[in-house]
Amino acid sequence: MRAILHVDMDAFFASVEQHDRPELRGLPVIVGGGSARGVVAAASYEVRKYGVHSAMPTRMALERCPQAIVVPPRMSRYREASTEVFGVFHEFTPLVEGLSLDEAFLDVTGSIGLFGAPRTIGAEIKVRIHRRTGLTASVGISHNKLLAKIASDLEKPDGLCVIAPDDVERILDPLPAKRLSGIGPKTAARLEAAGVHTFGQLRMAADAVLWPMFGRYTTRIRERAAGIDERPVVSDWQEKQVSAEETFDKDLRQREDLRAELARLADKVGTRLRAKELLCSTVTVKIRRRDFTTYTRSHSFRPPSQDTGTVLEVARTLLDGWLAEQPRASVRLLGVGVSTLSPAAQLDLFAAPSAAGTAPARTPTRLDPTLDRIRERFGSTAVTRASSLDRPDKEDGFSGVRRRS
Repeated sequence: MRAILHVDMDAFFASVEQHDRPELRGLPVIVGGGSARGVVAAASYEVRKYGVHSAMPTRMALERCPQAIVVPPRMSRYREASTEVFGVFHEFTPLVEGLSLDEAFLDVTGSIGLFGAPRTIGAEIKVRIHRRTGLTASVGISHNKLLAKIASDLEKPDGLCVIAPDDVERILDPLPAKRLSGIGPKTAARLEAAGVHTFGQLRMAADAVLWPMFGRYTTRIRERAAGIDERPVVSDWQEKQVSAEETFDKDLRQREDLRAELARLADKVGTRLRAKELLCSTVTVKIRRRDFTTYTRSHSFRPPSQDTGTVLEVARTLLDGWLAEQPRASVRLLGVGVSTLSPAAQLDLFAAPSAAGTAPARTPTRLDPTLDRIRERFGSTAVTRASSLDRPDKEDGFSGVRRRS
């Protein structure tokens, strides 16, 4: 049986604004145009209780909630947050079907053996999204897309809801028929006029009632009301980058702390590269200061590599260069990404260095694949490279790694 997740960010645009501007937290916020013809693009949960919703004219929204604060949209910021959210999705499965900047289906059927039960995966996705963006998401889990999407809406905001096969009728039958995707306000009104108010009534309705409204789609509508949906999760995403980043509970200022975190992130990236059988030719370091100013530094090289040491050495050079420019900066987020990816089978051991630069001259060792096998068997925290430890006295001399109990 398939395991499908529907992840929907909670009041995404408004939540981003409240996250970036703490003075807006807890207040009724409208993201949208403030002119006479402006439209609500997003509404915080604080303003929704007044009947304000997206696509409503801003003028009408302010009539319902005069104290609402109207904030102009910042699409570039929302895209940046969306990129981080979708990056989390791709850490669990390549089968991600994006519906918008803040919403996607994930097929995690093939990920259960690696990450655990679907509920465990959904909970971890929520944790990682909040850790990296400060935002909350609602996750719905079931065996098809229709039920997963319904589930994600049942416990908003910040919800995690599972619809098991045995619970489909119990959960769906009482729901209003107008909540079924594809049924608009006019059709909902016709259904209510015919005495069809719920999923259960829609599922049991006779053809004589449904055919005048749905025609040849009558059978499909009835199946959907019964929770039947065979649509696959269709991913149009191609691997463009492998990355790892961390938002710190306490800002980091010490060079040695930043270098230790950088080593840990480079280790994650290297492990993921090898798991995906990919090589990289570009390393990027992402740094966000306490004031949310974000910097990126990149370097490309040849020949391509999947060696953790190579990724770390390039990343360390980039970080050191930035620290020379910002010697007293406080860092709240640090990330390492690799791009310009190619299949590992295409590695050319005799490739001449390109003008973009050369990869550090490193002799491949057996350490990387050995650590990969240990972690695959005993978990990702089974061993840690010495370079990612913040104090030398934590090392135990085991091939440059530390054993964890």
